[in-house]
Amino acid sequence: MGFALDPQVAEALAPIAEAMAGTTPPPVGDVATRRAALEGLIAHTDQAQPRPADVTSTDHKLVTADGAAIRLRWYAKHGSTGTPGPAAVYFHGGGMILGHIDLFDGSLARYVSASGTPILSVDYRRAPEHPHPAPVEDAYAGLVWLHEHAAELGADPARVAVFGDSAGGGLAAAVSILARDRGGPAIARQILLMPMLDDRTLTPDPQLAPFVLWSWDDNRTGWGALLGAAAGGPDVPASAAPARVADPTGLPPAYIEVGQLDIFRDEALTYALRLSRSGVPVEFHLHPGVPHEFESIAFTSDVANRVITDRIRVLAAL
Repeated sequence: MGFALDPQVAEALAPIAEAMAGTTPPPVGDVATRRAALEGLIAHTDQAQPRPADVTSTDHKLVTADGAAIRLRWYAKHGSTGTPGPAAVYFHGGGMILGHIDLFDGSLARYVSASGTPILSVDYRRAPEHPHPAPVEDAYAGLVWLHEHAAELGADPARVAVFGDSAGGGLAAAVSILARDRGGPAIARQILLMPMLDDRTLTPDPQLAPFVLWSWDDNRTGWGALLGAAAGGPDVPASAAPARVADPTGLPPAYIEVGQLDIFRDEALTYALRLSRSGVPVEFHLHPGVPHEFESIAFTSDVANRVITDRIRVLAAL
């Protein structure tokens, strides 16, 4: 018996599959077409659910070490000042090549409303215009900024998590490695949702191929944009591809989840195992019958409700 989509997820994905039937996927390296298609889909799914009225957002500007100005957006519930509490720094998905903080505005407001934990969203620069190390250094700078402004934001520096999905999950893992190796800032937990961790995930798996929403050609495009000719080779640093970390000892406790029909399944499983063997506390979830980023499309499905409930629990418990 082979793999099959969760029936509720399959129903939600059917209109997308129908719209794509007969179309030719963009070739490896075509960033522009992927941006146009996937940013449109992300915007649609983010706006398909209501934005909570009890969350406010405030934009800030961060000037990076190399002189670039990037946006930060702070989400908090109304009246959430007072005793310093937890906070999370969020890095959005997009395969390192697409996405920006406006596309994830609704989803972050919903996380904050449900968990009570405020979130700082970092509009890191994207490849190929800004290859490694620009994205991860921007992400790390966002973590530093939150720690530097913790008092005015009402955040407890000892209760700050890094949090991301897909490419953003990979950045959260990479920032955790940088923070350990640079002696800070402190990270209470790394929350890695279907994380993009390993530039060597380039060979199609025929068991997964019928179900994937982020394909191996997409993945090759993303890693190639970030790393150029170095992608998949022997000299990629862990700050670019966290699966390359030589020793995970001392990294923050991790929450990791991935779908069984996601091309990132094996790298997420392996990373969870390596962290565990190095003494890092790990909570790991492998969700059967679901592909990459399924919960943003099939958001009424039972499995999406379970996934979101877990994420809210972890954010609330920081």
